[in-house]
Amino acid sequence: MPLKQLPAGKMISFEGSEGSGKSTQIARLAAQLQKRGLDVVSVREPGGTEIGEQIRNIIVHNSKGDEMCAETELLLFTAARAQLVREVIAPALVRGAVVLSDRFLDSSTVYQGIGRNLALDPVHQINRFAVGNVMPDLTLVIDVPMEVSLARIRQRATDVPDRMERETIGFYKKIREGYLLLAKGMPERLAVIDGTKSEAIIEKKIWAHVQKLLK
Repeated sequence: MPLKQLPAGKMISFEGSEGSGKSTQIARLAAQLQKRGLDVVSVREPGGTEIGEQIRNIIVHNSKGDEMCAETELLLFTAARAQLVREVIAPALVRGAVVLSDRFLDSSTVYQGIGRNLALDPVHQINRFAVGNVMPDLTLVIDVPMEVSLARIRQRATDVPDRMERETIGFYKKIREGYLLLAKGMPERLAVIDGTKSEAIIEKKIWAHVQKLLK
């Protein structure tokens, strides 16, 4: 789909370290919005399209994944994102839906730019090329300490951990710091939510931000 003016809809992205609870809160918010009669589309990154899911499998589960260089990882993530934007997100926004995205371009800034030590200018340029003029209206960063991230990953592990889940505590420390730095620099779009609270309290905090956006 050509990316032109995108009227009507709203896009809310969720960010945070592995194990921060994004998926749970996206499901809760989707239910809240649907109860109010809104058209809700939930997507995840990488994935959300047939092409994107194949890319996800390469990034996350490929047997040679540990040999993947940071530049390749960035380009694969943004390739999946470009497909998702044009195939799913942009059409949903045009028809007036609320799009809930489990990660978006901020993930590349933090994971590849900060976590993998890639220069931020090329990361930003590649990001913007991939998404065109599609940007979240609100980004909710669910923040948890790195120890909590790792503990939750271990608790939910039912199989061999994927390559993102196998990262070191030092990597997760950089990711958390990166998100907090990003939110501090863009308070008009990014809001930090304490992910150590109960699911109900987190949902209430998120809903307060979403209500402001939808007004």
